[in-house]
Amino acid sequence: TPPKTPVGIIPPPPCPPSLFLKGNGIGGPVKGPPPPPSQLPQFTQLGKDGAPLPKLKPLHWDKVRAAPDRSMVWDKLRSSSFEFDEEMIESLFGYNLQNSMKNEVKSKTPSPSKHVFEPKRLQNITILSKALNVTAEQVCDALLQGEGLCLQQLEALVKMVPTKEEEAKLSSYKGDVNELSSAEQFVLAMLNVPFAFSRVEAMLYRETFEDEAVHLRKSFSMLERACKELGSSRLFLKILEAVLKTGNRMNVGTIRGGARAFKLDALLKLADVKGTDGKTTLLHFVVQEIVRSEGIRVSESIMGKINQKSRGKNVEETEEDYKRMGLDLVSGLSIELCNVKKTATIDLDVLASSVLNLSEEMAKLKHLVEKDLNAKNENFVYSMRSFISSAEANIKELREDEHRVLIHVREITEYFHGNVNKDEANPLRKFVIVRDFLGMLDHVCKELRSSKFPTSPNPLALFR
Repeated sequence: TPPKTPVGIIPPPPCPPSLFLKGNGIGGPVKGPPPPPSQLPQFTQLGKDGAPLPKLKPLHWDKVRAAPDRSMVWDKLRSSSFEFDEEMIESLFGYNLQNSMKNEVKSKTPSPSKHVFEPKRLQNITILSKALNVTAEQVCDALLQGEGLCLQQLEALVKMVPTKEEEAKLSSYKGDVNELSSAEQFVLAMLNVPFAFSRVEAMLYRETFEDEAVHLRKSFSMLERACKELGSSRLFLKILEAVLKTGNRMNVGTIRGGARAFKLDALLKLADVKGTDGKTTLLHFVVQEIVRSEGIRVSESIMGKINQKSRGKNVEETEEDYKRMGLDLVSGLSIELCNVKKTATIDLDVLASSVLNLSEEMAKLKHLVEKDLNAKNENFVYSMRSFISSAEANIKELREDEHRVLIHVREITEYFHGNVNKDEANPLRKFVIVRDFLGMLDHVCKELRSSKFPTSPNPLALFR
């Protein structure tokens, strides 16, 4: 029985709670009761529709603390100056819904079981449909009219063409359309237009036809000019003559001597033959000889005789005049053969393939208009018929241009190399060789401008 407090004596106040409670011999801080649920911090952010925002992949960065005592660049940012596309960022960087926690509130995004397209395919089509910046209704109307879509929009739509399996799944879908993703709804709406994606391809073909035809005409024209330049250049012929004579002299006593012609590939080997001084190459020698002979020829021409300033000059000064006039002429060969250099970048197979592709696409377009949509009384059919008549005439001209150019290319090849194999890998290789040789020639001409010609009475002595 606890002792009774004497009457008239006030009991002492209770002791304050101890800072530490002993339990199992170990002291620990006393933890107060947890705050009520209403006071817990709220981490779930809500979207504009009030639904919780789905979790996205994190961006790892270091946050900067606010500095109230100084002005920072971040203070100038306005919350309303930039807004991103929430649906696109969720489709690109959202976690797979199948891996989400069971207790997480489901967003209004349709579940994967409702998707017709595979996840990766769905992501790509979502991006493309957003880039269109038009509604499905506007696209469908444009396909019926045959106009109203720009090149970029048509290119994006072509990339959205569903496979036969995807088209069958969408067409047979019996569920709530609203449960499909926006991209799938977009494609489904387009499929309601007969031959929708064939129309897209036809409109893209029409949109790009003129640019492709112009490019082909310019390429064929450049090839014709290149063949004419290469076959009619007096100076290039002079170089071939000099190389042939020099090469035969170098090859005296060997099986390679006494040649009447050589393949143009040999022009690229001139720089590989070096003289006894270790510096002068056979290309240097050939160019020096041509420069001097061309300088003498120019000085004896009508224009050379007009310039009488060379009278009274000594031999060295006269040689320098020959060198200057000859170099001016030889270094101008790159300008004279400008189309030859440009042609070196052309792939003849690509040109032929482009002409063939235009013809094949035209055949597909005619089948669409005359067979598939023949009974349709639509603006699309009328506009395409008008385009077909003019485009067919252009394709016929391009085929004629291609045939004519192929004849010129074969003729110029035989002009330099004689009879050639029909299966030659690259009929334009000669233009590549000449382009590379012209680059070597320009380099040597620059070197010769800053040097003196050798005074040896027999320059070929360097190569003995």
